[in-house]
Amino acid sequence: MYDTIIIGAGMSGLAAGIRLAHFDQRVCILEKHYTIGGLNSFYRMGGRDYDVGLHAMTNFARKGDKKGPLAKLIRQLRFGWEDFKLAEQNGSSIRFPGVELDFNNDIAMLESEIKSRFPDQIDGFRSLCGSLLDYSDMDGDSPDFMRSAREVMAEHLSDPLLIEMLLCPLMWYGNARENDMDFGQFCIMFRACYLEGFGRPYKGVRVILKNLVRKFRGLGGELKLRSGVANIHVEDGKAVGVVLDDGTELQAKRILSSAGTVETMRMCDDITEPDVAKAGKLSFIESISVLDCKPKELGFDRTIVFYNDSPNFHWERPDDSLCDARTGVICSPNNYIYDAEEGELPDGVVRITTLANHDLWSDLPEEKYRAAKVTQYDEAVASAVRFMPDFRSRVVDTDVFTPKTIRRFTWHDNGAVYGAPDKQLDGTTHLTNVFLCGTDQGFVGIVGAIVSGISMANRHCLQV
Repeated sequence: MYDTIIIGAGMSGLAAGIRLAHFDQRVCILEKHYTIGGLNSFYRMGGRDYDVGLHAMTNFARKGDKKGPLAKLIRQLRFGWEDFKLAEQNGSSIRFPGVELDFNNDIAMLESEIKSRFPDQIDGFRSLCGSLLDYSDMDGDSPDFMRSAREVMAEHLSDPLLIEMLLCPLMWYGNARENDMDFGQFCIMFRACYLEGFGRPYKGVRVILKNLVRKFRGLGGELKLRSGVANIHVEDGKAVGVVLDDGTELQAKRILSSAGTVETMRMCDDITEPDVAKAGKLSFIESISVLDCKPKELGFDRTIVFYNDSPNFHWERPDDSLCDARTGVICSPNNYIYDAEEGELPDGVVRITTLANHDLWSDLPEEKYRAAKVTQYDEAVASAVRFMPDFRSRVVDTDVFTPKTIRRFTWHDNGAVYGAPDKQLDGTTHLTNVFLCGTDQGFVGIVGAIVSGISMANRHCLQV
């Protein structure tokens, strides 16, 4: 009998497991896949290490900072700052036709850029910053939490183009809702991207995941890979345990699931038809281009570029095509300020992400699927080089992952990267001892997912 079974060995599940193991709970994390991390994972191919999902860690903080999500997770999981040693971004950009806004980990730069390019909007921007919900309001109790972010922004800003440009990075890095955001989610991502900013460990996401697993196992936690949950067994309105794909039965006092709302409901044997319409739709295709030089040598020194090729930002699943390359994210992991002793990354790398349709990708037969990956890589790069130096002649290796890949690693319906648009902020379900953490609870990104696991463990699994 376990105190808590956790479904999913992603960031949120691992963090929850550490938090509970600190309090001597008997905890077991079950992972359907053969590796940890979910969407934020890593692999090795052709002698090179690749990250999956990691462009940047948002919510950057410097050693010794007391406030913010990163400081909270280090304190609550009892890590040292060196365990999450982050290099700061060089600086990032939002690029729309004819207009560019640069920003870094100091909000003063973005303020200066807006004052220069949208001089009549600077007072409104400062007013908007003052309207942000605080982290203490992130339980959804504020009446403004579920308001339209576009509606709130329009109360402070009168230039439609500035509204579109400010929304672009925030939606790309943490919005499951098409074309608009809940104001509460807007506040989370505004703070994460603009007020705190971006960082990255020199060795990528593997450093974070290995530290989480080492800590969890060191506290006596059990981690079972290739152990998918077929059913959550329910008796008299409570979960009593799980049945694994191989028929193994495990009992627990409570269950914490990072699998997603719809996906978790599908496991419960007291529910015959989960409401699949509630699942998210937004998925991505991402290409990784390895270069024979560093991006800076080509004149590209930006850490991340969020681009859009028209004044209107379209944030929706492409219904009639595999991908929509009108908007995208360009990231170079080379363009961080690494410590001198770490040096430079061994290869020059450019990552490009665009919106994609999971169903269309999944319906392709294998031969057409492989061909489509090549075609869509070319289209994404051709779109991106309108907003950066053309690097195509310097490419020596590539890899591409699609919504089909995302589905295989996360098991999220539709390959939805940010989960369902309607979040369950308190983490509760219809069962009194089954709770949610991770993207469908409400926090996204690496730091957000870890904080979600901590918060839900504290709230539901450590209460006597």
